[in-house]
Amino acid sequence: MTERPDLSAFLAARVRDVPDYPLPGVLFKDIAPLLADHEAYTAMVNALAEYGGEHAPGGQVDKVVGIEARGFIVAAPVAYRLGAGFVPVRKQGKLPGETFGTTYDLEYGTATLEVQRGAFTPGDRVLLVDDVLATGGTAAAAMDLVHQAGGVVVGIAVLIELGFLGGRDRLADVEVQALITV
Repeated sequence: MTERPDLSAFLAARVRDVPDYPLPGVLFKDIAPLLADHEAYTAMVNALAEYGGEHAPGGQVDKVVGIEARGFIVAAPVAYRLGAGFVPVRKQGKLPGETFGTTYDLEYGTATLEVQRGAFTPGDRVLLVDDVLATGGTAAAAMDLVHQAGGVVVGIAVLIELGFLGGRDRLADVEVQALITV
């Protein structure tokens, strides 16, 4: 991969804005063009993994959490790159067995997320990875689930942060790394 002097601009050029999706007034950030570009996808995974490795607060992480659905596409290769386990946080009713759950507000509705009981060993150091940080509701809910399940969130890494929505403010107790800030 060629080194990019401005990784943020390189990645942002491969994110497409889709107005009024999924609802009127929402500007959806479509990461499909970035994912389809091998060089951009690799650069994104490497940058997020670098944050979760030796640069994570306190050092290497044990598990990487990805949030359904686009978060899986971002988080799973980061976990692989770090030599860490991958734990999916899914929509209600999608995981077998006993789960922890939490309901939260989205920028355009409400949702319930779950994680399987036993997904973490008590004290596991966890990096939360997602595609977009908007209002912070989804990330805060995922952090709550990790804590319920015995893990410790040591950082949050996202591809895109919608800074104008103030999501980072809801996550003041943990360091947040964004590759692109809009």
